[in-house]
Amino acid sequence: MIALSLAEIAEIVGGQAHDIPDPAARITGPVVIDSREVRAGSLFAAFAGEHVDGHDYAERAVAAGAVAVLAARPVGVPALVVDDVQTALGALARAVVERLGTDVVALTGSAGKTSTKDLIAQVLDRHAPTVWTPGSLNNEIGLPLTALRASDETRHLVLEMGARGIGHIRYLTGLTPPRIGLVLNVGTAHIGEFGGREQIAEAKGELVEALPAAEDGGVAVLNADDPLVRAMASRTKARVTLFGEADEAAVRAENVRLTENGQPSFRLHTPTGCSDVTLRLYGEHHVSNALAAAAVAHELGMPVEEIATALSEAGTLSRWRMEVTERPDGVTIVNDAYNANPESMRAALRALAAMGRAAQARGARTWAVLGKMAELGDASLVEHDAVGRLAVRLNVSKLVAVGDREASWLQLGAYNEGSWGEESVHVSDAQAAVDLLRSELRPGDVVLVKASRSVGLEQVALALLDTEGEVTVR
Repeated sequence: MIALSLAEIAEIVGGQAHDIPDPAARITGPVVIDSREVRAGSLFAAFAGEHVDGHDYAERAVAAGAVAVLAARPVGVPALVVDDVQTALGALARAVVERLGTDVVALTGSAGKTSTKDLIAQVLDRHAPTVWTPGSLNNEIGLPLTALRASDETRHLVLEMGARGIGHIRYLTGLTPPRIGLVLNVGTAHIGEFGGREQIAEAKGELVEALPAAEDGGVAVLNADDPLVRAMASRTKARVTLFGEADEAAVRAENVRLTENGQPSFRLHTPTGCSDVTLRLYGEHHVSNALAAAAVAHELGMPVEEIATALSEAGTLSRWRMEVTERPDGVTIVNDAYNANPESMRAALRALAAMGRAAQARGARTWAVLGKMAELGDASLVEHDAVGRLAVRLNVSKLVAVGDREASWLQLGAYNEGSWGEESVHVSDAQAAVDLLRSELRPGDVVLVKASRSVGLEQVALALLDTEGEVTVR
């Protein structure tokens, strides 16, 4: 964060000083909400959560080096007391971003947000100093914390924006007004909360509505292949640039193919030229993510050759998202267990099928260890059934459905599609899945692990990697 005095911060957030001996003392370290992350010069924001109240850790935070605490009540150590800590944190983030004048790139979508954000971050960071959302901290607390990591050297600020209802993205764009807004897709993630894809589109489109007009530099980067996203062009005053497979897309891919390992390769076309790309990521769905990243980089002035090189060298920054690890015995574990929705589940299964073709040709097998997709509402049965059927259609060797009701729907879908023998099985929990796999895996097998975050299936992948000897991360 840029250095600010406590007096300056108090003015920005409307806070009252309590137990502060020197209002000129400056915050020079990060703003944090976890006392264990305090560094010298930090500002500790105390949130009262459902199970833990940050105010109880104020003294510990100051002892660890925090200059002061942003709090809702006096805490016996230097503090700026405000009516609402979340509102104050957002106000501080907006003030800092406005002072810096950095280019803010915001992105949203139903699937692929984090993977695309990681690509954009790695591409832009080659161009100029860049700060980006770590992991999926894309809500009303995570976003301002990310913005406050920006410094005087920061040129690009890349912010992932999530939404669980109408108005959420409008709120986030009010904290850090973007100049470039990217919408990836409108799918069925959280459809149980929104009520339908049209409502999801309404929420995601709040991003392009927040952009400045074209004459003021605003740019909306939209997916030409998603009709609901493409229609958002009518909701913005910004200049629109399209990416995708459509002929009219300014940034598009040609000659898309997969390597033997399932990594996409294609010819990248931009308004300034063409260049070849081979991604280190797995699955054809990453082509669209890469095009989105390329479109943003193009709008920020990067030449196509530099974009292509950066995309080809980019890896996975966020954990448990198509993490591919090969064990010493040749078994490959694909840990994509951070989260799941119907679109990302289908993409992961297709990636597994592509990765497994060579393995199956050698007599090895592909395994899909899948669990519940949450927040699908009335669509849950149909969507789980469809995923189970898709696993069979893609010739996945064995589906292991893990959990209760929704897992049984996955297995039933596979059964009804024609998986009548040993090709699919329903187990009660993660430990049962681990026991099954440990007893049956053979060298060369490829195992995909994926479910919604609440299921915790990453434990299956981690347990399968808990082997003696070194592992190779690809």
